[in-house]
Amino acid sequence: MPYLQVPGASLWYQDTGGSGVPVLLVHAAAGSSESWAYQVKVFTAAGYRCITFDLRGWRNSAVEPGAAPSHMSDDIEALRAHLGLERFVLIANAYGGFGGVDYALRFQGRLKAFVLSSSQGGLQDSDYVNVRNRTQPPALRAMPIELRELGPTYRAEQAWGTDEWLRLVHEAGGETAPRQTTKLRITLRMLETLTVPTLMVTGDADLLSPPGLMRLMAARVPGCTFATIPEAGHSAYWERPDTWNRIVLDYLGAH
Repeated sequence: MPYLQVPGASLWYQDTGGSGVPVLLVHAAAGSSESWAYQVKVFTAAGYRCITFDLRGWRNSAVEPGAAPSHMSDDIEALRAHLGLERFVLIANAYGGFGGVDYALRFQGRLKAFVLSSSQGGLQDSDYVNVRNRTQPPALRAMPIELRELGPTYRAEQAWGTDEWLRLVHEAGGETAPRQTTKLRITLRMLETLTVPTLMVTGDADLLSPPGLMRLMAARVPGCTFATIPEAGHSAYWERPDTWNRIVLDYLGAH
């Protein structure tokens, strides 16, 4: 299995290869690189080169004992450099979106397009944080993970899919992994400097990054496209992969 040594960690990654436009996918805290199974096969069939990796401390990526705090955006940049990618598409989901936004702001010239999926984006403005806190009372955070992160329609329709999602979450080990910080103190005003073609997408039943919260970010990004997926929760890419894939592929095809 391919590993990349970075300061304080060993990152496991997969690369489908090929001459297509590179697409690097960054997974959520609830899951691992395996969680992108519904995307990798479809995007590869559409001609893209897909790259996935396990965040440090998740699944196959190990953190060295006593390692200093790290930034996800630095790990993304290290992987880009290692693979020799000049410009690529960055797709970042949920917690992975914290590092995705940080990367997009730090390394705009590296990106052909940026897709932020079902994510709070790691913003630290007091106004934004206040809105986020109103949507996420402590009782919500105390709910079982599948109730927080999977929409009720999906749980009603897909017993096997719910069990498989939970298997991937628990095998990833991310519930106890140390969280990485953003290099930048990300604010709504900083998003106004983002010139990379950007798509933001979320489920209309998302409890953690509801449309109203993500629209606060989308409104600040010049030319940002915003989309919602009906009857999908926080894991829209998993719950409604056909719809999620179509929205993202259509956007990338136009940019």
